Amino acid sequence: MAQLDTVLRLTAIALLLRPMGPWFVQPVLLALGALALISRRWLRRSGLWAAVSLAIAIRIADDWPLADNHIYLLAYWALAIALALRAEDATEVLAATSRWLIGLAFVCAVLWKAVLSPDFLDQRFFRVTLLTDPRFTEVAMLIGGLSGADVAADRAALAPLPHGAELIDPPVIVEPPRLKAFAAVSTWGIVALETLVAALMLAGSRAAHLRHAALLLFCAVTYAIAPVAGFGWVLLVMGLAQVDPAHVWLARTYVAVFLAVLFYSEVPWPGLLLDAIR
Repeated sequence: MAQLDTVLRLTAIALLLRPMGPWFVQPVLLALGALALISRRWLRRSGLWAAVSLAIAIRIADDWPLADNHIYLLAYWALAIALALRAEDATEVLAATSRWLIGLAFVCAVLWKAVLSPDFLDQRFFRVTLLTDPRFTEVAMLIGGLSGADVAADRAALAPLPHGAELIDPPVIVEPPRLKAFAAVSTWGIVALETLVAALMLAGSRAAHLRHAALLLFCAVTYAIAPVAGFGWVLLVMGLAQVDPAHVWLARTYVAVFLAVLFYSEVPWPGLLLDAIR
């Protein structure tokens, strides 16, 4: 039960770290998350987690269909907790449910990237995102070798034109070889890791240690760059729910990576490194 409590508390902490939803949902989620942390009795209440799932569902409906992917997964996870806490062996039920949720979520991710999105495998997604999304500016400069002037020029070159308009003399987009290599590694690396996680999660208990290693690697690497810490926290909590209570070291590793993702989200490490090497 101690490990189950850790899973529930980290889920509550994730709710508090990233408040979500409109004014009539956010206070409810904050109150429920705080109540879960303050009281062990409420922490294990099925009704509390059902209320969390309902509040998140209302948040999704209010922003339909534009809610981030991990908000849907968090709603499913809160509902899974509520149902598991009504079972005789909540720990086993939650472990099985989390494995299937992660496995199917990653199957959908791979299907979307590798089959349904032609602009992903040809690397256009990362090549454009690294140049145009302000959240990736410092990473593009640090790893891709761009200067501030290059970034500004590229954004101007990629700015959308009125419908049907074309420039007679389009500007040249600056893409150093390092940036192209980074986009290629990011594209194929994420597809390979997501495929591996999906396969190992759905393989069952035969691949227990491998699936934990794959999920921890995915979260430790992906969320060092991707600015969606909430997604990483949900995945790590769900992975922790599958750990055998006898494997204390593995549970502690999940907690450590959870904290690392918090570090990634709150400390501008690419900018600090960029300043250090200039």
